[in-house]
Amino acid sequence: MAYISKINQEKNEWSKIDSDLIAVGIFEEKTLTDLANQIDMENDKILTNAIKTGDLKGKVGEQNLIYVNQTRVLVVGLGKRKKLNPDTIRKASGSVSRYAVKQKISSASIECFCMDSIQCQAMGEGLVLGSYQFNNYKTDKSKLFELDSVTVLNSESEMIQKGFKIGSSICDARDIANHPGNITTPTRLSEFAEEIADEGDMNLKVFEREEFTEMGMGALAGVAQGTNEPPKFIVLEYNKGRDSKPIVLVGKGLTFDAGGISIKPAASMDEMKYDMCGSSTVLGIFKAIAKLKPSINAVCIVPSTENLLGGNAYKPGDILKAYNGKTIEVLNTDAEGRLILADALSYASKHYEPEYILDFATLTGAMVITLGHIATGIMGTDEKLIEKVKNSAENTFEKVWELPLWPEFLKQVKSEIADVKNIGAARQAGTIAGGAFLKEFVGDNIPWVHFDIAGTAWGSEPNSINPKGSATGWGIRLVLDMMKI
Repeated sequence: MAYISKINQEKNEWSKIDSDLIAVGIFEEKTLTDLANQIDMENDKILTNAIKTGDLKGKVGEQNLIYVNQTRVLVVGLGKRKKLNPDTIRKASGSVSRYAVKQKISSASIECFCMDSIQCQAMGEGLVLGSYQFNNYKTDKSKLFELDSVTVLNSESEMIQKGFKIGSSICDARDIANHPGNITTPTRLSEFAEEIADEGDMNLKVFEREEFTEMGMGALAGVAQGTNEPPKFIVLEYNKGRDSKPIVLVGKGLTFDAGGISIKPAASMDEMKYDMCGSSTVLGIFKAIAKLKPSINAVCIVPSTENLLGGNAYKPGDILKAYNGKTIEVLNTDAEGRLILADALSYASKHYEPEYILDFATLTGAMVITLGHIATGIMGTDEKLIEKVKNSAENTFEKVWELPLWPEFLKQVKSEIADVKNIGAARQAGTIAGGAFLKEFVGDNIPWVHFDIAGTAWGSEPNSINPKGSATGWGIRLVLDMMKI
């Protein structure tokens, strides 16, 4: 794991800053940010002259390096001033960290060119996210460089430090997802949950195979039959709110998915280490809660196992009984994520009176076909909650798209010999079938939204805040915004 360990904030004159790189901004109207203008005025209009020659255009994502008195000045394009938003700030800040890492510059500073506190938070997030690298298994350390810190100039906003904490939590979530399945096991997830519980003064319960099987979690127990790696049912409770119902977050913790008896193709099966990104998302949210310590009540539930094949593995045609007593006909052992979530949603519905339940899962390949790596598909039972999700998606620039849970789709997961079956109609609306199945295990009158993050949890187009070949930590910012943290 590698990302900056702190963000410093200073009010000194730029010429007195001991930094090997100073980043400033330019807008598409060819106007400079405050510090950029100051540097320009004190150095014979060096930036103005670069604008006149056409070298500085101010377009979003543009970077130009100019030397001023032996100091590197990185001029970052911010687009049109009137359209400046938190995502532009986030990505521009991330590009500065990424530039420093690429050029192995150990001392970097950035002007705070934010217009409000929300943009300051985005700057803190971006600086951390842009610095993230996953180098744990590189043995030639001479080729590696890690950025330790960044300094923000001309700002005392506490929101920058809030953004740093959120960005750090996202990086921790990325990290646990990026490790291979022999490292990030259900046991490792439970250890990560314990670390979060210790930091945030939370209650932690971890049920082992024998315990959750005796409790009646037949769906999780069935999927876990094929693995020798100890499965876990993890529950984190954060109780800092006054007389408020808890928000319950459920994350799929499938630490490796070979598909079981319905085995997956060999090509790209290594990517199935990412099948636990639902759990890394909800644990990342709770990591941020541990750092920020809001006055809320929240519960995190992670059912975790591997899905392998062998003499003990569950089989197509098996009937499993979930925690809420409903029977499930297994027609495809590779539709296992919804099985382990069935027990988690049933547990949440029985043991809590939640304000609402959100679940996160890399559930269906059909989701990638539907929305690619651009947006997450959502389905749910409560229009107000879905609208809340959409609003936070707009606030955080983490895109979602609602899919319907019409009665026709709910009917498609009914079984002729059990209560439900774990797949819908053949080659039809596979993502919606997953949501329709999960709905069967959410208690009546409990607002609930399902997030299928199969396309957004990893594999997204690399940019200044999302490195190539890495988990993204998608959804953490969105849920924190929903919680008004």
